[in-house]
Amino acid sequence: MTAVPPPGCPAHESLYDPEFAADPASFYRRLRAVGPIAPVELAPGVRASLVLGYDAALHVLRSPETFSKDPRRWTDLADGTVPPDSPVVPMMMYRPNALFTDGEEHRRLRGVITDSLDRVDPNTLRGYIEASADTLIDRIAPRGGADLLGEYAQVLPLLVFNRLFGCPADYGERLVEGMSGIFDGVDAEKANELLATTLLDLVALKRARPGQDVTSWMLAHPAALTDEEMVHSLVVLMGAGTEPQQNLIANGLRLLLSDDRFAGTLSGGSLPVEDALDEVLWTDPPMANYAVHYPVHDVVYEGVTLRAGHPLVVSLAAANTDPALTTDQRAGNRAHLAWSAGPHSCPAQSPARLIAAVAVEKLLDRLPDIELAVPVGELQWRPGPFHRALAALPVTFPTAQRERVAAVALPAAVAVPAPEPVRVPDPAPVPERAPRGWAAKLRSWWRGE
Repeated sequence: MTAVPPPGCPAHESLYDPEFAADPASFYRRLRAVGPIAPVELAPGVRASLVLGYDAALHVLRSPETFSKDPRRWTDLADGTVPPDSPVVPMMMYRPNALFTDGEEHRRLRGVITDSLDRVDPNTLRGYIEASADTLIDRIAPRGGADLLGEYAQVLPLLVFNRLFGCPADYGERLVEGMSGIFDGVDAEKANELLATTLLDLVALKRARPGQDVTSWMLAHPAALTDEEMVHSLVVLMGAGTEPQQNLIANGLRLLLSDDRFAGTLSGGSLPVEDALDEVLWTDPPMANYAVHYPVHDVVYEGVTLRAGHPLVVSLAAANTDPALTTDQRAGNRAHLAWSAGPHSCPAQSPARLIAAVAVEKLLDRLPDIELAVPVGELQWRPGPFHRALAALPVTFPTAQRERVAAVALPAAVAVPAPEPVRVPDPAPVPERAPRGWAAKLRSWWRGE
């Protein structure tokens, strides 16, 4: 049995169409009929094998001697089968950072990240999150409605990122445009170039004027990263700190506002945020299909031939919902693969979870009677093979509550050294049912439109 059938084979499912975004679970069910690893198409002409089974995913993630993370082994890209301007290439291409390296080089690059993140005080981080959340809530509270994706979940991680990494406010729009273009595949080559040049400017700034921030700590690390390594390490951190983070916040809010298991206790003051985040990380992880690996030689796994250099995309979402798993207990269960596993597991799990939990708790604490503005089944999902991302999350809240919340004072400033704060401009009107693209909304925040 081969993992790559000829074009047109019914098992060759597309992961980039709106139909997949709307109901990925049905696609996973059909693919499981093929086996624990099945053929898919990530973009037009870009074929891969999707790892669906939980045990198969762990096998790939924990076997770096057999499955490499280095995409320079990607034979279809090397021989020209995949065009370099394909929208998925910036998400899969080689970069000299911890995500795309193996062995000793991976340990060196990852060590810079983990050592620098370990210097972030959780109380300081919480202060950044709460201050950013309050700033955004103050903007939407008087209006009685908002798009929690474009006006909260997408903006908050960027505000926190700017504080943690010492990023000047005037870099914000360029970083938003570059990162959003890469994730959405819109002029991906241009977006990749913009992101790289902006981060190179940040590295140059911090070499000249270091501060008490993650960028400066990474530059001062004994591993002595080059400017190129710094830029690409920041790409990993920014990528992990924006798109997946906003999806975790938005998907958590969606669940809390729509599922009776959680929503029923919101007005009573008991906020089961941690349980809701566990549920999301199991069933709708923010990066649904990623952790791309490349066999170092031909491998046969449960009758499936995995060709050397052919991309293996681990479906974290499908593995988490594998029918072969013997328990459906998710609250407090951290055995999910949303953070990946093995040597390339996410090094920022604790900060990422803290950002999401505080963001959700703060919003529900200040707007306890918030409700979805449309039935949950009418919410739209952004197409794309890698993420599980809402297109918008429209909500409403009552007039009396708006008046009460508007009187809440902002907390005292966080008493730690911090770079120039990001200016949050005046809010846009409450979005229509057919919202603008999320990148356009984010750029509007930065521009003040």
